[in-house]
Amino acid sequence: MSIEQTKLKDHFPMIRDRQAILSDIMSSASMSATFNSWSMDRQSLFLDICSGARGVKMLYDSFFKEILNPEQTPNRLSSLLSELLGRKVTVKNVLPNDSERLADEMSLVITDIVVELEDRTIANVEIQKIGYAFPGERASCYSADLLLRQYKRVRDERKKSFSYKDLAPVYTIVFMENSPHIFYQFPDVYVHYISETSNTGIELNLLQNFIFIPVDIFISRPHNEIINNKLDAWLTFLGCDDPERIIQLITAYPEFKPMYSHLYDLCRNIEGVMDMFSKELTIMDRNTVRYMIDDLQEQLDATTEQLNSATEQLNSATEQLNNTTEQLNNTTEQLNSATEQLSNTTEQLINANTHIKSLNSENSSLTNENKSLADEVSRLQKLLSDNGIDPDKNN
Repeated sequence: MSIEQTKLKDHFPMIRDRQAILSDIMSSASMSATFNSWSMDRQSLFLDICSGARGVKMLYDSFFKEILNPEQTPNRLSSLLSELLGRKVTVKNVLPNDSERLADEMSLVITDIVVELEDRTIANVEIQKIGYAFPGERASCYSADLLLRQYKRVRDERKKSFSYKDLAPVYTIVFMENSPHIFYQFPDVYVHYISETSNTGIELNLLQNFIFIPVDIFISRPHNEIINNKLDAWLTFLGCDDPERIIQLITAYPEFKPMYSHLYDLCRNIEGVMDMFSKELTIMDRNTVRYMIDDLQEQLDATTEQLNSATEQLNSATEQLNNTTEQLNNTTEQLNSATEQLSNTTEQLINANTHIKSLNSENSSLTNENKSLADEVSRLQKLLSDNGIDPDKNN
């Protein structure tokens, strides 16, 4: 017998030891076949729960409905809801579930209980083994559905005397054993209250309210911080299977001890508990598949969004490139035009230079001719002077 089992057996003497439980299983062909169909880890988990080596997690559907059955023990669920709603409430009626919703949501919604309180408030209590990828969107849809069903029911009951004031608030309360990633952004918060508010402070009686409880975040808190009030006590009862914390709970809040006694009385019926456990395993396997699908879908949506963003950036870059290419073509056209003008100007300069050279050549020829004439005049003047004739006098 383990130390943990001994600790719980001191408080719950009805707990049987592991070997006795295993002997009962092996003595029955049907129980033995079921037990041997499980993996070694699941066999060990089952024996741990029944023998008190670990506590029973109340977030298992079968155990939750057995211990917190609103028809048989409404005071228990009333106590839990009182702590969550912050006021004393009493479960008055159990309302029918939406069969279409149950068929659609069976893979992840483990427990779905709808109750009416004494003040006509409607509370939908859900347990999810694995949180949905889109908890806000999904909860909004089903809260709206719950409110619409209340509207139809009350309208049919009141007929002509019906008034919208007859409608009561609707609370969607979701317990998550493995909460979505977004809740881990608030590691110090384990109860999220969400309701409609205005930016002006105006108060309207909007009817939809939401409470999300990431039980895994609560359980991950340090051991000495886990039970500070009655709400902590309830969350410990729902999500904790550590024997030391269970003993801490029933010591601080003895009203939980009868519930554990109820659980361990159930565990003495090995065949019945095996059937309950088998259903839980089926649900867990189905949950895992659905969660993987949702997780992959979320990744696909994120990848698609990134691809769309990249495509948009590429289209923008392509447009800029096209604009730049057009500008370059215009610049090239202007450059070609300028080059053509430059070529024409160059040709004109060459022609002008040739003409200047021709003129220079003609000027040089005239200069030479002029010089020859001057030389001839000087020679004639000298000849006249040599013959005694003054060239400057007229004859």
